[in-house]
Amino acid sequence: MLNLVLFGPPGAGKGTQSEKLIQKYNLVHLSTGDLLRSQIAAGTELGLRAKQLMDHGLLVPDEVVIGMIENKLRENQSAPGFIFDGFPRTVLQAEALDQLLSHYQAPIATMIALVVNDEELIRRLLKRGETSGRPDDRDEATARRRVSVYNKETMPVADYYSQQGKFAAIDGIGNIDDIFQAICQKIEESRL
Repeated sequence: MLNLVLFGPPGAGKGTQSEKLIQKYNLVHLSTGDLLRSQIAAGTELGLRAKQLMDHGLLVPDEVVIGMIENKLRENQSAPGFIFDGFPRTVLQAEALDQLLSHYQAPIATMIALVVNDEELIRRLLKRGETSGRPDDRDEATARRRVSVYNKETMPVADYYSQQGKFAAIDGIGNIDDIFQAICQKIEESRL
């Protein structure tokens, strides 16, 4: 089983590269945002709990998100692998994910981090905001805050996987296909 973490700040190109990786490796896409929305729409116990919290402006706790991921893993046990997009966001989440995957004897193979400088990220987010309809992509101050929060709160996850020898940084600026080829090369190296 090939399990990947696709990592990078908002605007780094994770969505674009996820689609290409899913096609090439036939992976199941695990996006925490998508999971939350689908569990809420399905009216599951976890979804109802998440909706209750979100309706009150509260963050969904790690155990709820991990529960949703566990459900998805259980539903797709015969999948060739998973791509984790937007998760883990903290070291505690990474540790919980590793523990969960150990039950399936299917650890994370590698974390691919798309590296893009902050000014390019802001430019990309504002450009995306022109067409995405997402309010958090339209305002420069909000975009800068999102990148800053990522740098302060989420970057330690890269150190966590680096200590395991599972971290691979890829330059996220350039031709989309060239970036994809660099990602695939790192994935193949992790499988050796």
